[in-house]
Parts: sequence; C-alpha cells; structure tokens
Amino acid sequence: MSTKILGLATCFNRRQKTLGAIEALRSGNPSLCFDFIITDDHSTDGTPEALAQLEGVTVLHGDGSLYYSGGMRKAIAEAKTRSGYDYCLLFNDDVEFYEHSIEYLVSLNQNTVWVGPTCDEQGKLVYSGINRKSGFVPKYTHLIADSREGLPCETLNANCVLIPWHIFIDLDNIPEVYRHSFGDYDYGFMITRKGYSLRVPDRFVGMCKDDTKKEGSWKDTSLPLKQRIALKESVKGLPFREYFFYLNRNFSLPTAVVYSLTPYIRMILRRN
Repeated sequence: MSTKILGLATCFNRRQKTLGAIEALRSGNPSLCFDFIITDDHSTDGTPEALAQLEGVTVLHGDGSLYYSGGMRKAIAEAKTRSGYDYCLLFNDDVEFYEHSIEYLVSLNQNTVWVGPTCDEQGKLVYSGINRKSGFVPKYTHLIADSREGLPCETLNANCVLIPWHIFIDLDNIPEVYRHSFGDYDYGFMITRKGYSLRVPDRFVGMCKDDTKKEGSWKDTSLPLKQRIALKESVKGLPFREYFFYLNRNFSLPTAVVYSLTPYIRMILRRN
C-alpha cells in the first residue's frame, strides 16, 4: 500500500507555480499517494478554478486578508478533521521540487519531523531548519546536514516540512495572532517544545528564490522615516504586536521588550 500524504499550502495569484508544485510533488514521487488542501486567498488569476479541476485537491477560500499564516491556519484546521494519512506535508507553492525529494524524506527516520532545505539558482542554501544563535538575541542559523542522520534544529521555514501524521494531530494550530510572518517559526518551536525530533537532512528538496529584500521594505534607509514605520507595521513587515508575541513566546519577556523596540531606534538612526 502506498504511503499517503496530505499536502497543505496557501496561495495567491500564482496559478502556474501552484499547479506546478502540485504536479512536481505527484509526478516526482511516484511511490507516494498525495491529496492536497490548498487555501486560496481570493486569487483573481484563475487559480481556484484550476485547482478545483484536480483530483484529490480540496480548495478552501479566503477573502484576501488571510495571508500566509492565516491561510495555513485554515488548511491545518481542515486537515485535522481528516484521517487515514501517514504524513502531513507543509509546503510553499514557489518551491521547484526535485524528483524523489519527498520519497527521500519518507525513507528517513519515521518518528522525526523533517525540514526539507531549499536552495537558490546558484545552489546556495535559502530556507531550511533553523537554530537560534543565542537564547536572547533573535538571530538564526540555517542548517543542512552532511549525512542521512540529519542535524537537529529548533525551528523551521515551512517551505517543505514532512510531519508524521500522529505528530501532526498532536500539534496545536498556528496562533491566531499571526497574519503573515512568524507562523512557521512559531510552529517549529512548538514541535521542539513538545519534545518531538525536528531535523534537517543532507540534500536539497528543491529550489526557490530568497524572498527577503531590503529595497522598498521598512529596512530601506533611503525611504522617509514615516514611510518606513508604515511599512514595518504592515502585514508583511514586522508588526509590533505580532513580533512581541513571538519573541515573548519563543525567547523571553526581556528579549521581547528589547527587540520589539530596537527596530524603531534603528529607523530613527537611519539604519537597516
């Protein structure tokens, strides 16, 4: 009997990438059986209509205000009503998955949550399993292993995360406070807090671009202070309430106080 995997993703106006990711996962891992729950956050490019034509794909609908964390929260809630799967796969639709990448993760320790690392076009590590550099400062190291045993990590980027079904069912959902960022980091910290093994393997599962950029963001020192603050407090920026909650929950109250205020000081001093 084939290993059954339920894939979860959220999407918005990336029709070809969304369809391509689903096709790559299915065709590139022929020994596995995939179903999908995809949250479409009010796309206008025909994405939900195209997804509805695919067998084994359930489309959930947003009103345009869900963003990443809201869309994944909706998909996770629906997935928890299902049964009969061996794994849950959290993935991003902009990953160009390599052939047999998920089959490889399945072949590893089955009582572990595996974070599939991704690279850019130059083969540089972009997203992966993550460790904190310290217990106080919110800075991180992205990891890739050099053997099948993998490397333990504290949290994750959810570009590709394979979770054994019994672990997935035991995990809480992404907290309601998060709209876009921090949902995946918080989810990864929850996995390790609950005592589950979280590891990153020794090979890339696919390729995707690094979405982090300073130009035009709140870190862009060429922009006026007022505009930088507005960008910082936007959904895709570094909104104070969400960042404070994340730091307090996953570091400490002193870290939350210091590092939720630090960005304002840096903007006043015209630093990124």
